[in-house]
Amino acid sequence: MEYAIRAEGLVKDFKETKALDGVGLQVPPGTVLGLLGPNGAGKTTAVRILATLLVPDGGRAEVGGHDVVREAGLVRSMIGLTGQYAAVDENLTGTENLLMIGRLLGMSRGEARARAAELLDRFRLTEAGGRAAKTFSGGMRRRLDLAASLVGRPRILFLDEPTTGLDPHSRGEVWDMMRTLVAEGMTALLTTQYLDEADRLADDIVVIDRGKVIAEGTPDQLKSQVGGQVLELRPARSADLAAAHGLVAAEAGPQSKIEGDLITAPVGDPELMPAVVRKLDQAGIAVGELTLRRSSLDEVFMVLTGHRAEPGGTGGATRSEDADGDADEGETYAEAGTLS
Repeated sequence: MEYAIRAEGLVKDFKETKALDGVGLQVPPGTVLGLLGPNGAGKTTAVRILATLLVPDGGRAEVGGHDVVREAGLVRSMIGLTGQYAAVDENLTGTENLLMIGRLLGMSRGEARARAAELLDRFRLTEAGGRAAKTFSGGMRRRLDLAASLVGRPRILFLDEPTTGLDPHSRGEVWDMMRTLVAEGMTALLTTQYLDEADRLADDIVVIDRGKVIAEGTPDQLKSQVGGQVLELRPARSADLAAAHGLVAAEAGPQSKIEGDLITAPVGDPELMPAVVRKLDQAGIAVGELTLRRSSLDEVFMVLTGHRAEPGGTGGATRSEDADGDADEGETYAEAGTLS
């Protein structure tokens, strides 16, 4: 089978830190791979190797059928990259940013202007195209950055935490645009710590931690294999919350917890719900809500890594080096510009 992105045994060391320790992944054309992991797990390092910004210390990778080290120029001609921080020039207008990239890619002035107008229209930025990018909202700036990564009509797109720091409405807009691009045949590798984002957009997911792949599969497969089901109970009377939690904990174990006015517990035994219902009835505790649901990706992530994801944990703060030894991505992507 031909893969748009394929990596085998990637290794990368930063001084005393092993950022990647044998990472492998495969992405079929026209699909989205979600690359998940805690801060410092090695996600950005993997993206930078695949985008030819770093050379691996071991292993190999191909993008679009070309080796990322030996054929870096060919790889760059077919990819787009959007990092955690918008890499647009804030003093230029939206139109000027896209024109500049088009000209750098060798387009004629007319071609660059036509492509800029097309992308501004597509990303609903035409009216703002004549304004300096520094006047754009966070969502508009992110849309401009995504448009910039598409100037060269790339076949493969790398999205490194593309919605970090955005409000829910702006995140939804970016999701819609990404769905459209993939429906048109684009292949995407998405890193994110918003697990609902991966759940909604990714066809397959690879979870890495401490530079190693610790799980992979579709979102549904990971939920079934790792997470199982979750019982949710909301007593009719808030005064019964503590007593109800005690009854659930006696049946489900210490992993049961209270979240607001809701009690949750992992279901390892199909007899758990009937047992809880009997205990509640015996105790005279009225039930407002009692359901079984599949585990969320956030709960799967918790089981796999030992803690919850940290959405936007690196957004909004400049850092010179993160836990996996990466230099500040904002500087790296801004210096590299848009690869396409």
